[in-house]
Amino acid sequence: MTRHPHSDHLGQPVVLRRPSTPTALPAWSAAEAIATVVPGGALPATLNGIPFKAWAGVPRDDAGWHEVTGQAAIAEPPYHCPAGQHAAAGAVIVEEDGRVWLVAPSNQFGGYEATFPKGRVDPGASLQATAIREAYEESGLQVAIVAHLLDCARSQTYTRYYVARRVGGSPALMGWESQAVHLVPLEQLPQIAWHANDKVVIAALRAHLVC
Repeated sequence: MTRHPHSDHLGQPVVLRRPSTPTALPAWSAAEAIATVVPGGALPATLNGIPFKAWAGVPRDDAGWHEVTGQAAIAEPPYHCPAGQHAAAGAVIVEEDGRVWLVAPSNQFGGYEATFPKGRVDPGASLQATAIREAYEESGLQVAIVAHLLDCARSQTYTRYYVARRVGGSPALMGWESQAVHLVPLEQLPQIAWHANDKVVIAALRAHLVC
């Protein structure tokens, strides 16, 4: 067991019962390889021309997050959250080399070994702002919205997913909700993000990338 460098939302320590294993640095530059980093782990200085470094302008309060950069005027359908479910949003972050970013929830929270960053919408926040915030908090990455991907029901939420691209940040600075961040080739996503709830997201991403 090991302790996550960040405390949880109540200020309590997060003990990782089965810590993830990082990959060697060469995996980050190999587009056909899965690359994994753990909290505070080693990374190359840059990837695909974008540095890995802390997001200097990260918002410090809810008002800042509501106006966060990276939101975009894209075509997206009206959002209708069904009764009994919570509104949520997430980001499917596609790297320049074609790989896709996943987060490993701490202690496999919710039964997920790896998944796409997402979370519930706070009062007053937009779906896009929520997706950007959740991507940062769970993966340490600063992202920009590229396109609407799909809306889908999960166990307790109705989630709008956006395709996004990395524009900054560092996955080694992931928040307490994640014990690792992975960069995964598209064809290997079903083996890594194997939870049933993610199958429809992966299928939608494949269709989007073909268009």
